[in-house]
Amino acid sequence: MIHFYGYFRSSCAYRCRIAFNLKGVAHDFTSVHLRRNGGEQHAPDFKAINPQGLVPSITDGDFQLNQSMAIVEWLDETHPEPPFLPDTPNERAKVRAFAQMIACDIHPLQNLRVLLYLKNELGQDDAAKDAWLQRWLGDGLQACDAYIAREGTESTFCFGDTPGLAEICLVPQVFSAHRFGVDLSNMPNVTRVYDACQALPAFADAAPSKQPDAE
Repeated sequence: MIHFYGYFRSSCAYRCRIAFNLKGVAHDFTSVHLRRNGGEQHAPDFKAINPQGLVPSITDGDFQLNQSMAIVEWLDETHPEPPFLPDTPNERAKVRAFAQMIACDIHPLQNLRVLLYLKNELGQDDAAKDAWLQRWLGDGLQACDAYIAREGTESTFCFGDTPGLAEICLVPQVFSAHRFGVDLSNMPNVTRVYDACQALPAFADAAPSKQPDAE
């Protein structure tokens, strides 16, 4: 049985929850609270599983894996149906590029470690933190919106009529944008895809508010 370590509000853990749901893969769950007791991710027992002291992580017998994108692709390879990526190399590359726009360029700038550094080390107040988030999340998602538009697809989702890796990354990022007050009114493609995903149980059931550790 796969054991999943996550936190309800973590965008990266959110990606994995969607992936588990889309694949229909059963798993056990342990909550790693990122703020309680100084951050449970720093506990020695957890760092033996993930030396980075981050969520998510999984174990499957003796196999251990961290990093949400690696976990999602591992799930796709070990449980091939339904596939998270298109059939052709060019289309797969486009989807991976979109996913990496979020996972590599947008999400890291909202990471808890970054926000705590802005506050505790650089002395920035909540207004400055919010301005930081709205700038980088807003700019990044605007680029995602333009990327979807450039492909010229009239499909339900980013690059076709079934959700996959692109939507697994996009939906948690839009959740974060809502949480941090980012204006999405000029991002019709991002909003359209997000709304289409929310109509699917695999995405709706993965929402932070529906998790057993939700507060």
